[in-house]
Amino acid sequence: MSLTFNLLQATPSGGRRAQIQLPHQSVETPVFMPVGTAGSVKAVPQDTLESLGAQIILGNTYHLYLRPGHEAIRRMGGLHRFISWPRAMLTDSGGFQVYSLTQLRKVSDEGVQFRSHLDGSSHFFSPEHSMDVQIALGADICMAFDECTEYPADRERARESLRLTMHWAQRSLSHFRAHQNEVVWHEELGGRTQNLFGIVQGGVYADLRRDSAEQLVAMDFDGYAIGGLSVGEPREATLEVIAAVLPLLPKDKPRYVMGVGYPDEIEQYARMGVDMMDCVLPTRAARHGLLFTSEGRMNIKNKQYAEDQNPPDLACDCMVCRRYSRAYLRHLIQASEPLAGTLNSIHNLAFYLGIMKRVRESLRLETSATQPSR
Repeated sequence: MSLTFNLLQATPSGGRRAQIQLPHQSVETPVFMPVGTAGSVKAVPQDTLESLGAQIILGNTYHLYLRPGHEAIRRMGGLHRFISWPRAMLTDSGGFQVYSLTQLRKVSDEGVQFRSHLDGSSHFFSPEHSMDVQIALGADICMAFDECTEYPADRERARESLRLTMHWAQRSLSHFRAHQNEVVWHEELGGRTQNLFGIVQGGVYADLRRDSAEQLVAMDFDGYAIGGLSVGEPREATLEVIAAVLPLLPKDKPRYVMGVGYPDEIEQYARMGVDMMDCVLPTRAARHGLLFTSEGRMNIKNKQYAEDQNPPDLACDCMVCRRYSRAYLRHLIQASEPLAGTLNSIHNLAFYLGIMKRVRESLRLETSATQPSR
């Protein structure tokens, strides 16, 4: 079963609700996707993710390629089976991780030569190799290999990065289509289907972004992502890029903004018409004691919480807020207990997933209110 996109409702303000039918899961959008970098959403077990309502998570091609290796995962039945995750999954292309290895990489038209951050060993990623690794992993959605444009980047640098990304997008798509029969066979699903999304780049230049979007749409990907954001640009620039690109993407395919953002940002982007978002922020912040709550950000390490018996968020009904106090969570992180990262991450993920659930309901009500009565 390939990707099926069913637009349920569109609001006058641009927001939309949809259902994406994927081989492993029917995903209700707009959706936030927890990031499972190395086959694990850090510190959070899979059954807990399920109980929180996570519909789809991410795996990281670069990290899984380095260890345990994509061929080992293929032999074990693919990434879903290897990590015991029965729901939908997306793998990135490795492009962003290679981009982050600024001092350890060399980019050419053919691909990227880079050194592993683990042991310094030399590796080469081309669009074709990225597709081969992702096909071995077997996620429901794969991403075309791209070059993430840094910020700041002048127009010529952004234009060259865009040229490279479009060249790699076509090669990714051609190789992916030619080798789809090598996808891991999912016996329980009766097939071996994956889908490929293209990634819009172009820095903060609206005309380059439009050029990128138009080229990708002409290639006819299964869905489209807006990449190269949250790399240091002002929030206003992020909004301008998203606003410029969304109208150019097909209304009958998923629209994904990569690597965003803070709670108020993901809500704003969802109401603009973004279907899918992901970010490491909920779990990364949690491991450093930063909690997202209905009253704003809370640094649980602060002394004021040392004897505070209230739950982290008085308005939250997650499993952490139902059971634990601020004082206990502060104690755990002060004592460097691993449980601190787990409980803080569970709360933050519940908060993010709860935002998307409320936005979906709000969009449903907004649409219903604008429909003429019979």
